[in-house]
Amino acid sequence: MVISATLSEAEHIKSLYTALLDAWNRRDAMAMAELYADNGTQIGFDGSEMSTPASILTHLEPIFRDHPTARFVAKVREVRKLGDDAFLLRAVAGMVPPGQSKVKPEVNAIQTLVASRRAGRWQVELFQNTPAAWHDRPQDVEKLTAELQALV
Repeated sequence: MVISATLSEAEHIKSLYTALLDAWNRRDAMAMAELYADNGTQIGFDGSEMSTPASILTHLEPIFRDHPTARFVAKVREVRKLGDDAFLLRAVAGMVPPGQSKVKPEVNAIQTLVASRRAGRWQVELFQNTPAAWHDRPQDVEKLTAELQALV
């Protein structure tokens, strides 16, 4: 992915995150894997862990081939500089099942992305997709679902 040199660093990180979700929404495992650093890690909603673009690709290809995956809608909450060549992005995300127009509350998530710049290129070092179950707090689930539904 080529990102314009005129973007601010925070915009670069948001663009990287958007490219990651767009690749998921297109069901493009290769495009997703290519965004990761050589030792980048992805932690899925179910806790599955993959490290390296090759293992991410191997994990995602059968998912996209065999399952009608839902598409992400997301809202960035924070982009924080960790160092000269490192950023943290925090976001909330929901999923809309194929053929539907409503966010599925039981798969709402908190997403965290750590990015680094190597040889002038921003890459995903870590992407974690954590369930936003908020046990015994249905009002928080409803509030997040409404916020995400407005993005659909």
